[in-house]
Amino acid sequence: MTRRLVVVGDTLLDRDVDGTARRVSPDAPALVLDEESTVDRPGGAGLAAVLAAADGLEVTLVTALADDAGGLRLAALLAEAGVRLHAVNLPGATPEKVRLRARGQVLLRLDRGGRAPAPPQDPEHLHALFSGADAILVSDYGRGLTGRPGLRAALGATGTPIVWDPHPRGAAPVAGVRLATPNEAEARLLSDDAGGGGRIAATTRAGQELRRRWRAGAVVVTTGAAGAVLCHAGPTPLVVPTPQVAEGDTCGAGDRFAAAAAAALADGALPSEAVAAAVAAATAYVARSAQPAHPAGPGGGRGTGPAGGTAAAHEVVARVRAAGGTIVATGGCFDLLHAGHVATLEAARALGDCLIVCLNSDAGVRALKGPDRPVNHETDRKRLLSALASVDAVVVFDEPTPEATLSWLRPDIWVKGGDYADGGPALPEAELVRQWGGQTVIVPYLDGRSTTKLISTARSSSSGGTA
Repeated sequence: MTRRLVVVGDTLLDRDVDGTARRVSPDAPALVLDEESTVDRPGGAGLAAVLAAADGLEVTLVTALADDAGGLRLAALLAEAGVRLHAVNLPGATPEKVRLRARGQVLLRLDRGGRAPAPPQDPEHLHALFSGADAILVSDYGRGLTGRPGLRAALGATGTPIVWDPHPRGAAPVAGVRLATPNEAEARLLSDDAGGGGRIAATTRAGQELRRRWRAGAVVVTTGAAGAVLCHAGPTPLVVPTPQVAEGDTCGAGDRFAAAAAAALADGALPSEAVAAAVAAATAYVARSAQPAHPAGPGGGRGTGPAGGTAAAHEVVARVRAAGGTIVATGGCFDLLHAGHVATLEAARALGDCLIVCLNSDAGVRALKGPDRPVNHETDRKRLLSALASVDAVVVFDEPTPEATLSWLRPDIWVKGGDYADGGPALPEAELVRQWGGQTVIVPYLDGRSTTKLISTARSSSSGGTA
């Protein structure tokens, strides 16, 4: 069942203008940027909504958009990302952040659009919207929306778990939020704590003060490369380190963290579990930004490295497609990973510049294989696949076939294992892949290797008393 998330907050239009700067202007001591490409994307709460939608959630964004070119562009980008809009008119101009960049370095940032008072919200409609969600993420960018009385009343009255990502210029979270997610600097500023003592002690002190002020269930203070500190009702904080050292562009990492935490709570996770998932997601997000623009070619090994979900696949596909590379995808249950699987995946990866694996969810495996399957939970299966050098990203899907996932991945090559060869059954996704000019192929597999055979052998050994 698809989880439903409502994101509430201020949306901005982020625009990156990339080019080359080889000369200085003759009429001013300034570099001249020769524009080569422009990329628009939703920022603020819009980025959080897009990231959550890319993870497979059904996302509705409650925001204010101006009736101008920037607002129309944002609405189109959000719709393209699968985000449903609950938007009202924003007086004034759409806030925009334009970054002028050369070789990945920001030369200048131009901000457009001023702060405008956010319009009132209909509390009755919002109450129904919030009550029907599995979780709510409030992504405050300090532009006034979260301070509106009607909106706050609806948020305070709902029993849906709320993650609140605060802003120093924004409103305080409503009482009873499940998790608030300030970063270290925000926590000290908002708690009026000047620091002092060790880093963890100071962070815990600020987090606990905010938890008391806001009457929040828990406050997690993110500390960049050091991970996060969860301050809850108990006397001892939970420190969650990053799973790896990640050096890269941290822009958007806070939104990635908050969106992942909200998704975990929507799944029924405890706050501690949600924080662990969010740290892992944010770390991977930053690490991927440091990867080279074009991964290794055919047979070139690791490519962009292991990745965790739909957002990772989006990023890998966008990067490879922009570089003119070949996108390869394959799918399956991969219940008990064995040598046959590895051979198929390696063969698939050799066909292009990245490999995306479409993985059947636990419910999908049960529908295909019976009530005793899968042996391994989808989280474990995804983690094992992601650890393989041949796999660049893993996407879990619930449907009987991965056609919905393939429709947005749009791979150049769709790979199936050798059990479809030699007059076997027709490939069900072949016609879909042809629609965008893609090619479906079959690769060899190692004969005699299968999950079913492994299970049967294990059962036979167990019943026969073999160790």
